[in-house]
Amino acid sequence: MLTITVKSFNQLTTNELYDVLQLRSEVFVVEQDCVYQDIDGKDQNALHVLGIKDNKIVAYTRLFKPGDYFNLASIGRVVVKENQRMHKYGYDIMEASIKAIKTNYNTTDIKISAQCYLKRFYNNLNFFEVGEQYLEDGIPHIAMLYKN
Repeated sequence: MLTITVKSFNQLTTNELYDVLQLRSEVFVVEQDCVYQDIDGKDQNALHVLGIKDNKIVAYTRLFKPGDYFNLASIGRVVVKENQRMHKYGYDIMEASIKAIKTNYNTTDIKISAQCYLKRFYNNLNFFEVGEQYLEDGIPHIAMLYKN
């Protein structure tokens, strides 16, 4: 069972922050073999959505209000620990993230920068491609908008 909580940067405990950064590094840097600056100075302005199972963070996203990252509200750093993906926690954390944007930012206008291989996953959550594919940190991405 996944427990989901939403916190501002200042509400994160030191251990939670460490676990989030470790999970992001484990997946985005090591698993995807992508050297990039994950700690980008934007976490302080984000809401952090933590998916916790057995007292461990196994799923995560960060949220931005309109204008902080894109002109629309946005969801980024969507990640699920590799050995937990069979449980479909990606859907749980994304649905909670969409709800948190509605609750905290009073909007359903959401933009994401999605890795292209995950288009179908995001389509299933009512995100649809806009524009052309582009490279972000050497990985093919596409902009997607949420349709409520």
